Amino acid sequence: MSYYAVIDTNVIISALLSKKADSATVKIINSIFTGDIIPVLHSEIIDEYKEVLHRAKFNLEPHTIFKVLSAIQNFGIEVYPIHTDEIFIDIDDRIFYEAALAINAYLITDNKKHYPASKFILSPAEMLNIINHDLTLNTSNNGEIQNLL
Repeated sequence: MSYYAVIDTNVIISALLSKKADSATVKIINSIFTGDIIPVLHSEIIDEYKEVLHRAKFNLEPHTIFKVLSAIQNFGIEVYPIHTDEIFIDIDDRIFYEAALAINAYLITDNKKHYPASKFILSPAEMLNIINHDLTLNTSNNGEIQNLL
């Protein structure tokens, strides 16, 4: 099963800076490549990703940035955000929230306190629990994923 999700920039940064291949943020990014997560996008979100990932303080390799941004754009879908009058600590977070609202997607963030309290706003670990729960339900007795077609 695939899940539509807006991925907050902080999750991507955390994954790219992580030294642990099994961290929740790394697994979220890997889920894009496996098709478990379909990124939800808007041009403003892509612009923020590009601006933040290229900041000198993160010292990220250009080929790494290119690979991640390419995957997000190639595997993602673009939406037209739904306007909301919600108040945000950081106004730049509004586009992530509104994009998620557009198609009832999840919003994955390490800064849940920056968003209005909503059931669709999840930490990376919470999102992985949903994905793993569904994988467990769709696994046969011999450990192979069942063909659901």
